[in-house]
Amino acid sequence: MSSTQTHAPEIDAVTGTATTGHSWDGIAELNTPLPKWWLWIFYATIVWSFGYFVVYPSWPLATSHTTGVFGWTSRGEVASDIEDLKKLRSGNNAKLAAMPLADVTKDPQMLDFAKAQGKAAFGDNCAPCHGAGGGGAVGFPSLVDDDWLWGGKIDQIEQTIKFGVRSAHAETRAGAMTAFGTGSSPILKKDQIEQVADYVLTLSKQQADAKSAEAGKAVYAENCAVCHGDEGKGNQELGAPNLTDGIWLYGKDKAAIVYGVVNGRGGVMPNFAGRIDDATIKSLAVYVHQLGGGVK
Repeated sequence: MSSTQTHAPEIDAVTGTATTGHSWDGIAELNTPLPKWWLWIFYATIVWSFGYFVVYPSWPLATSHTTGVFGWTSRGEVASDIEDLKKLRSGNNAKLAAMPLADVTKDPQMLDFAKAQGKAAFGDNCAPCHGAGGGGAVGFPSLVDDDWLWGGKIDQIEQTIKFGVRSAHAETRAGAMTAFGTGSSPILKKDQIEQVADYVLTLSKQQADAKSAEAGKAVYAENCAVCHGDEGKGNQELGAPNLTDGIWLYGKDKAAIVYGVVNGRGGVMPNFAGRIDDATIKSLAVYVHQLGGGVK
């Protein structure tokens, strides 16, 4: 492709418009000016931008920014909206904070309020780990089934939300699974870990090496039954999971069981007491309880 430049603009014979004096492979470029209305709008936006620079925060400085004569910020706007929302909810929240949870579930108006507020608080605080619908993930408990490490009654859920699990709170729910296969002098040998893993598989009616599982029964009785119970039903006082129901937090295949026995387990849930108010914690307890897995 070749480009040429003429010394004087020409008038296009077809459109009657002057050319720019440039042509490419014999094709001339028309000199078509922008519409006047478009130019005036463009100039107006330039004028508007100078006004914006004065009125609103805009120019970056060495350590901050200009604040503008209005002193407006999007952060301040959000804070104002939150305060308005708090004022709107204050009456119901005061009532909710003073009510026992059992009474909240019997009051249709307060129950609806708690569920609505709890849903919003769940999205802000709990969904990143437990999922938007409470379905959980590997290492993060599902809140919609009937398997609860620390109890699924509404007051038990409230306690877990308040104090967390293995959190920094003084009243946290504590209880971790021992690592049986680490360190210079592990509690269990490799073959014993394989055996007890096979036995645990049989507790939830999964296929396992029968001979290995039989040997693992004695290993289980000596090392695991103290927390998980003789029949593997678990113990909510200790946060020890039920090994018979097929609901597994970290996976239910043999490899996952062996890993847990060797290295132990000890997930952490943060405490929300002191981070959110009591009324919101109650709302969360109500909302989580009604997701489908809460025990009546």
